[in-house]
Amino acid sequence: MAQLKVQPLSDTALARLRSGFAGQVFSNVDDGFEEARTLFNAMIDTRPAVIAQCANTDDVRRGIECAREEGLEIAVRGGGHSVAGMSLTQGGLVIDTRRMQDVTVDMDRMQVAVGGGTVMGQMDEATTRHGLATTGGRVSTTGVGGFVLGGGSGWIERKFGLACDNLLSVDLVTAEGDLVHAAADENPELFWALHGGGGNFGVATRMELRLHPLPEFSLGLLLFLPESGPEVARVWRDFMAQAPDEIGGGLIYLVAQPEPFVPEELVGRLVCGVVITCAGPEAMLRDLAAPVIRMGPEVEMVTDMPYADMQKALDDPPGYRNYWSVEHLASLPDPALDRFCARADGMVVPSPTAHAMWRLGGAVGRAETDYPLPWRHAAWAVHPLAMWEDPEDDERAIQWVRDVREDVRPWATGDVYLNFTGDEGESRVVRGFGEDNYARLSAVKTEFDPDNVFHRNHNIRPAREMPSATAPPPRQG
Repeated sequence: MAQLKVQPLSDTALARLRSGFAGQVFSNVDDGFEEARTLFNAMIDTRPAVIAQCANTDDVRRGIECAREEGLEIAVRGGGHSVAGMSLTQGGLVIDTRRMQDVTVDMDRMQVAVGGGTVMGQMDEATTRHGLATTGGRVSTTGVGGFVLGGGSGWIERKFGLACDNLLSVDLVTAEGDLVHAAADENPELFWALHGGGGNFGVATRMELRLHPLPEFSLGLLLFLPESGPEVARVWRDFMAQAPDEIGGGLIYLVAQPEPFVPEELVGRLVCGVVITCAGPEAMLRDLAAPVIRMGPEVEMVTDMPYADMQKALDDPPGYRNYWSVEHLASLPDPALDRFCARADGMVVPSPTAHAMWRLGGAVGRAETDYPLPWRHAAWAVHPLAMWEDPEDDERAIQWVRDVREDVRPWATGDVYLNFTGDEGESRVVRGFGEDNYARLSAVKTEFDPDNVFHRNHNIRPAREMPSATAPPPRQG
């Protein structure tokens, strides 16, 4: 990779970038720069030299060209949810696609096309109006691009598969400024790599996704006192192990928030929650989830709710410090549940922290594709999501996440959904894809980004950057 500058972009280069730029360019001394660099994770305090808020594909090309000519590191921002802060770069140039948020629903073809900066809520609002949906994230503020290209695990994945399973095509701008279309019948090897390989190969400016009928949807939220957690967890586990594909959700320790349906005496206290999502009406949810509902929760909120509204109802609040990770489990015996429940005592309370686990399976595990997502075949996922306000709690919150992972390690597959992690080292990146898949992905990286221009991500190194002993073999066929 070429040596990168750390000094500010020259006035001449900045003027050249701005000339004819359809979007807006912010240098680090401009009004609006601070807002433009703000990310979801308040721990990130990275200051780029320039942020290029692109309005179209040509703007993306110009931003990449400017950065490469000036020797600046490039970061790519879509939704800005990157928990590791990879969508910014210190002293470099950010390709910010948030102005590219068009959404087009094609009812005849049952698909939706979205711009590179679209967030999940915008897509969900457009598709729900037609009684349609595709697998989205577990909140509405996630960027569609990063979510889908990273694999895409969400509430309705058991019914409709992972988000990337529904990916039909991607337009992206490469490091050389070329506009490339990837689909099953065009650049198929690149298309394969985009099913989990993230932003390693270029800047996604448009993608098309398959839609599914979802005329009715319902949500259940049950809150129990934390001391009931182990018993609730066992009933929930046994229920989910036999649940049909229409049922999703998870077991989540959280701090009760001031909602109309939450008693005042629970607000601000740790509770054990069960979230149940249903690709069907409330009556269906109540019937299927009866074993859990019968346990007598302190709070029982079960209702019909449009899918897009459900996504917004569960949004994580912005502006907090964040540290996340994940482990995937092959099994979930009682000792694993007991460790999981006991670890809730270490959460920062009060805070928006979520100590979550859920069932995979369904359409996720049945898929017969060869996409580089080995974690999809796990039975369960454990996702400690620490969110807190006071920097004094940094060490405690981060250690809690690591302790959760350590607790469940005896049952872990070792595979990792990288969208749920920060920078946990190269070995975790390789485990996210599997060694053979990583070698194949590296060959694609070598073809489309041999200089590793797009490395602010869970990076897949091109062949020239890999040790000779681990360089990928040539791709056959």
